[in-house]
Amino acid sequence: MTNTINVVQYGLGPIGTESARKILEKSDNGIRLVGAIDIDPKKVGKDLGEILGSKERLGITVSNDAREVFRSTKAHVAVHTTSSFLEKVFSQLAHCAESKVNVVSSTEELFYPYDRHPKIAEELDALAKRNDITIVGTGVNPGFVMDTLPLMATGMCTKIRSIKVERIVDASHRRLPLQRKIGAGMSVTDFEEKKKSGTFGHIGLRESLLFIAAGLDWHLERVEESLEPMIATRDIKTPYFEVAKGQVSGIHHLISGYNNATHSLSLNLKMYIGAENPHDSIFVDGDPPIDLVIKTGVFGDSATVAALVNVIPLVVASAPGLMTMKELPVLRSLGS
Repeated sequence: MTNTINVVQYGLGPIGTESARKILEKSDNGIRLVGAIDIDPKKVGKDLGEILGSKERLGITVSNDAREVFRSTKAHVAVHTTSSFLEKVFSQLAHCAESKVNVVSSTEELFYPYDRHPKIAEELDALAKRNDITIVGTGVNPGFVMDTLPLMATGMCTKIRSIKVERIVDASHRRLPLQRKIGAGMSVTDFEEKKKSGTFGHIGLRESLLFIAAGLDWHLERVEESLEPMIATRDIKTPYFEVAKGQVSGIHHLISGYNNATHSLSLNLKMYIGAENPHDSIFVDGDPPIDLVIKTGVFGDSATVAALVNVIPLVVASAPGLMTMKELPVLRSLGS
């Protein structure tokens, strides 16, 4: 990489702040943090170093004016970490595109938006191509463990009959927003009520399933999905709060897709406080069969940040348009 890539951090929540730290560490690898955007009045106007807990000023002032930040910094890429839901962030992504800034986003619904939001996907693709930039959604899940990695694993097979992916996550040491998102500490009644909103629990499992199917050119004729609470069998403490025995400790989210009983996909996610034997596993029933296990599992918070940062140069080098991880080169670490 010969040219420096100017990067703006768009969103300074837990993932965004850690992303900013990692981008600062990668200055020797051709990327430079030049701006920061957030709408929180407690952060706007402050030096980013203060937000990151640094004793030194970075000379980067947090702003709530995205267009001005892009203009003044001559940004090439926005690392976007504001929300899980595509409709909510569409205007933010459009501002990036209209400012001719590439986008790497952790928005889960952006990972594979063609099923849930086909019109938005079409509009984003047109905006990106018109402004000669690339937009991609990525992360750990969705983004890698339950979709990109299983799809890559099929590359060793001449024939595939089914794929089963299981992810067991002990959420005890994950960030507070995630623990809240999976319902930890709720009553079962409250869990069931929140579930009705369609915006609760893990976002992106359907996107992961359809991403794999699209990558294999499988037309799924039937998709079955369930979301159930995991119940604490003992009192459990997290760094943030306590989960009492009998309360919800997290989620069991299962989705399966079938194609004429010829092919099948199954993604099984259990994410809860105090999970035993956390791991990620992928089994491809194919010729030859592929059986992969990541012991203890991939730690989601740091892996999400790694995915966002490592994909930056790939996006800059990509053709314009709305892309998914299957259209980009193989993801790899950006230096030490």
